[in-house]
Amino acid sequence: MNTPPSFLVVPSRARKPRRQGLTHVLDKGLPVADVARLLEVGGQFVDVWKFGWGTAYLDPGLADKLAVLREHQVLGCTGGTLLEVAWHQGAVEPYLAWAEEVGFPCVEVSSGVAALGPADKRKLIEAAAERFVVLAEIGSKDPRAEVTPAAWAAAAAADRDAGATWVVTEGRESGTVGLFSPGGDVRTDVVDAVVGVVGVECAVFEAPRKEQQAWLIRRYGADVNLGNIAPAEALALESLRLGLRADTFDAVPVRP
Repeated sequence: MNTPPSFLVVPSRARKPRRQGLTHVLDKGLPVADVARLLEVGGQFVDVWKFGWGTAYLDPGLADKLAVLREHQVLGCTGGTLLEVAWHQGAVEPYLAWAEEVGFPCVEVSSGVAALGPADKRKLIEAAAERFVVLAEIGSKDPRAEVTPAAWAAAAAADRDAGATWVVTEGRESGTVGLFSPGGDVRTDVVDAVVGVVGVECAVFEAPRKEQQAWLIRRYGADVNLGNIAPAEALALESLRLGLRADTFDAVPVRP
């Protein structure tokens, strides 16, 4: 790997393996060869690789993908919907055993579609945390669901207390649900409420749109945790974090 240049002043970044400043990408079903090529270029900037929804259950290249991710110090993570389906069918233990056997270091626990109550979700997080790093997602995928700062703050605190390493705020791949209005604007009161109870280092904000990413970087700095990033955009996001794009140009230190 070539040594990067150092003639510009850019924000400092946490080094891998990171607990803060995560780039969490959403894989919708990429071939193994594409994953390897993408990580050759941007692997140093990717921390969590989520196999979206239930794609891990179907992916014929799953074992090879997980091996590539390990080579680049990227945590492979199941999608929360897959666990919700397993819970709905009474197959949580077989699901967790399968995820452990195939080599997932992380699982996502969510309650976005199934009729999971708070107590059910807590049990899932506690069970998963015995074997995995847990990312617990808060918020519903239903655009009609009510979004309030108090409810999201309470959900975030409960998931962290149950054993989640990171709390993921729902935004979907569209950036128009949960943390965002139907027009894609950030619900600032919800962001403030979640950060107020779990801290910015524990919150992973699903933010698929560039303007959403820029807003969060301006608000919390280069080491804010950002999720649902398209795999091919990891390098572009890193440039946004470091003020190397117009959207964050004036948000970085300037050499005297």
